[in-house]
Amino acid sequence: MRNLAAPHINFEELSGLLGKVLPSNIDMVLEHWDKFLIGEWKRENEKLSLGQQILLKAFAKMQNFTVIVVQGNTDNEMIVDKFWKIEKDGTPKIAGRSLQEFKDFIIDWYLLSEAP
Repeated sequence: MRNLAAPHINFEELSGLLGKVLPSNIDMVLEHWDKFLIGEWKRENEKLSLGQQILLKAFAKMQNFTVIVVQGNTDNEMIVDKFWKIEKDGTPKIAGRSLQEFKDFIIDWYLLSEAP
């Protein structure tokens, strides 16, 4: 995050408006030539909510979307313990276990999303 003082978004005012449905924020989005890399960050032992799971699986099924879930944080420095790619069928597959593997994954994604 470029602005460490930026507040988190609270959707509590929308509770019940659409039944159990609430908006979800996305932690990371990259776009390159109409290809998208979506990332959700979680700390160790922090779980994806059911709504997040549904949302991320729906994105993963879409053409031109790659979805990852990262276990780590960016509090004082970027720490990546491991990360998963959500496959088109919705199953998570381990994609890396370090910050360097995370960076390599992003570079590979970028290079594979070159202009048509």
